[in-house]
Amino acid sequence: MRYYYDCEFIDDGLTIDLISIGMVAEDGREFYAISTEFDANKASDWVKENVLIHLPKIETKIYSLGKDVRGIGVSNTHIPDEYKSRLEIKNSILDFCNPEKYGKPEFWAYYADYDHVALCQLFGTMMDLPKGWPMYTCDIKQLCDSLGNHKLPEQKEGEHNALADARHNRVMYEYLLKIQCC
Repeated sequence: MRYYYDCEFIDDGLTIDLISIGMVAEDGREFYAISTEFDANKASDWVKENVLIHLPKIETKIYSLGKDVRGIGVSNTHIPDEYKSRLEIKNSILDFCNPEKYGKPEFWAYYADYDHVALCQLFGTMMDLPKGWPMYTCDIKQLCDSLGNHKLPEQKEGEHNALADARHNRVMYEYLLKIQCC
């Protein structure tokens, strides 16, 4: 089973801190999750302006308790379903990419190096990847270069949203596949 994916992350030169991951399976299934564990305070201005703005907002409402006129209330926080711990993301990906159900996974990403590291780190190290998973991600940009560096289709919307980018990775791969076959 081929999976197209993208990760958004904070990179400080030493650490790749996962913000979100989107995956699209060749059978049409989709997965999207946002880590509850990344530190937004460490995000560069570019990440704040281009990535964090795409994340669903966490809504907090303050309401008063009974006749409490001092305004002391409790927080009622709604956290969208996409927000998950790294462990929950890992377990969801294990289910989404289950080789027993869907066959051996083949991963594709655009400029895939950092995405691959972010994916591996959900499991620990690359050596901790699930049995049967490849220790690499195929790179759409490298495929493009090997075919003559054709101009790729432009993404219409959602750039730097991990799921929208994963969907576009599939579009770019299928475009290149047509070039390769002809």
